[in-house]
Amino acid sequence: MSFCSFLGGEVFKDHFQPGIYVCAKCGHELFSSRAKYEHSSPWPAFTETLREDSVAKREERPGALKVTCGKCGNGLGHEFLNDGPKRGQSRF
Repeated sequence: MSFCSFLGGEVFKDHFQPGIYVCAKCGHELFSSRAKYEHSSPWPAFTETLREDSVAKREERPGALKVTCGKCGNGLGHEFLNDGPKRGQSRF
């Protein structure tokens, strides 16, 4: 799921309709709209994945994990630890 389109703006940042966000490459279910929240970044922000196997993660630097689709490996961005809307929550 490539959230950000650098040429035309991000279409899902302000999208808050109920549903499931899926990988743009393979259709694997990643996030629920219930975990989505408003954030100042130019990308959509989520507090958690839909399921444990929705994404794969690897440490990129302290406090930031590189996130890919759990099925096909498509790059999704990062999980920022302890940067969610509530204390102790992550921001995807």
